[in-house]
Amino acid sequence: MKVPAELVGARVTRTAFDHQVRISFTDHAPDGRIRVDGELVIETPFTLTDASGHQALLTPGDGLSLAPLLGLFARAVTETEVTGQGTLSLRFDDGTRLSVEPDPDYESWNLTGSGIDPLLVGPGGETDWQH
Repeated sequence: MKVPAELVGARVTRTAFDHQVRISFTDHAPDGRIRVDGELVIETPFTLTDASGHQALLTPGDGLSLAPLLGLFARAVTETEVTGQGTLSLRFDDGTRLSVEPDPDYESWNLTGSGIDPLLVGPGGETDWQH
């Protein structure tokens, strides 16, 4: 599976919450055409760490506790990393870091859209990550 490096430079254009967390990303090429139009869907608990180091454990479907994610709106991804069995880490231009670990029993996250390879981290995680 390929680490989603195409997200670097893309900005958060939408966040949506229900029993999942959905984060939309968009970036344009120098000629103005859309380079990336993707959506990250998170289905299990994850962490959001702000620039000062304050870490929040967030759970999809947990209502108001998801409010810290609103701060990601219009932020650009500066780094993407996938480690271990599929721990996704995204760093943003304000120093915030979002991290989603694989879940032993459930799909933890997936990424779909144009300009990026689709990814799905299923129960127990995935192996053979390519950089």
